[in-house]
Amino acid sequence: MHAMVLEQIGAPLVWTERPDPLPGPGQIRVRVAACGVCRTDLHVVDGELPQPRVPIIPGHEIVGRIDALGSGTQGLRLGQRVGIPWLGHTCGACPYCLRGQENLCDRPGFTGYTSDGGYATAVVADARFAFPLGEEGADVALAPLLCAGLIGWRALTMAGQGRRLGLYGFGAAAHIVAQVAAWQGRSVHAFTRPGDRMSQDFARSLGADWAGGSGQPPPEPLDAAIIFAPLGELVPVALRAVRKGGRVICAGIHMSDIPGFPYALLWEERQIVSVANLTRRDGVDFLALAPRIGIRTRTTAYPLREANRALADLRAGRFDGAAVLVP
Repeated sequence: MHAMVLEQIGAPLVWTERPDPLPGPGQIRVRVAACGVCRTDLHVVDGELPQPRVPIIPGHEIVGRIDALGSGTQGLRLGQRVGIPWLGHTCGACPYCLRGQENLCDRPGFTGYTSDGGYATAVVADARFAFPLGEEGADVALAPLLCAGLIGWRALTMAGQGRRLGLYGFGAAAHIVAQVAAWQGRSVHAFTRPGDRMSQDFARSLGADWAGGSGQPPPEPLDAAIIFAPLGELVPVALRAVRKGGRVICAGIHMSDIPGFPYALLWEERQIVSVANLTRRDGVDFLALAPRIGIRTRTTAYPLREANRALADLRAGRFDGAAVLVP
């Protein structure tokens, strides 16, 4: 197997060759057809997440086909197309797992962070955390659904039923969530980097009713706002934008420090909540709904060997939608 391996935190990914991984009991081996490039991969590469494992192969928006089954694997078959997400393992025994909150597991495993991920030609995964994808849709188009779509879906459900929704940071996740929210009949307000007319036009093309810079107030108070950009400074900005009783959801795994702000911004029963990982139920629900909605992902494909360029382009905001690596 040829794989991208992170030799040290902060260094460019280095192309190296490894033997094909062998699946253990309850595991599958998947030949990677496409792997999305997520902002969390940047946090891994930059060493912003705790207890980094080095070397590591990043990548957790994986689409591919099963080519080996470990002993005890049930419900999956050779040749089946599956998706491998960020949450790669849970203990099943901690208090959170036992009360249906496996996304908060005390002893979790994460694809591309605690175990090798999809910046490779093959990956081994826990079969219980693989999502059957069927045959509808192209591999590259489906890859962003495995994290940008899933975490966006969880954030949207936490936003409640309010009609006026704000999305701060219009990247891979927001461009999917905007389509879901518009399908649900919500009014979508997209907040981009100041002056980013291209992303604002892109948001409108996907059903946003309004688009502007992150420093602009919305034309009317929002019922809820979801922050996808990893900028803590946007939390008080979003609080100013939501109505009394409104909610601000922080949807990233990592965010810069939230600055101090007047209590008046939080008063009147406004709320700040965070989204952590996802559950398998989130995946089942969203992946079943996505074809009904007719979600269109905008993707920029890169050869696997150009993973460093894809990460640099993501960091600089050089594309709309999502980047996807193709072996």
